Amino acid sequence: QVQLVESGGGLVQTGASLRLSCVSSGRILYDYAMGWFRQAPGKEREFVAAMSWRGSSTYSADSAKGRFTISRDNAKNTVYLQMSSLKPEDTAVYYCAADRWGAGAATEWEYEYWGQGTQVTVSS
Repeated sequence: QVQLVESGGGLVQTGASLRLSCVSSGRILYDYAMGWFRQAPGKEREFVAAMSWRGSSTYSADSAKGRFTISRDNAKNTVYLQMSSLKPEDTAVYYCAADRWGAGAATEWEYEYWGQGTQVTVSS
């Protein structure tokens, strides 16, 4: 069983940086592709970034390219989303998700396990 817990969200100003973490309290994550998604108020959840289970491939939404970086530390069973140059439109609840043996998909239905989310608020 994979239980994911996100942390690192908060209230920041435009242009700031944040690093989100996602830890599995159950099964180790080394054979899981990991994804980050977000949901802004009144909007559908959308893809942000993903990494294949081997860690050899990463993918980012256009809105995240050049600003957000996904990484993983298998020794710590943790996946990170480093976010920089934050904008008010990045305000959302950020979720991590796990997909065993996955390639790092951008679609929600590929992922079997989800965390509860962490709130990121960027003030202007």
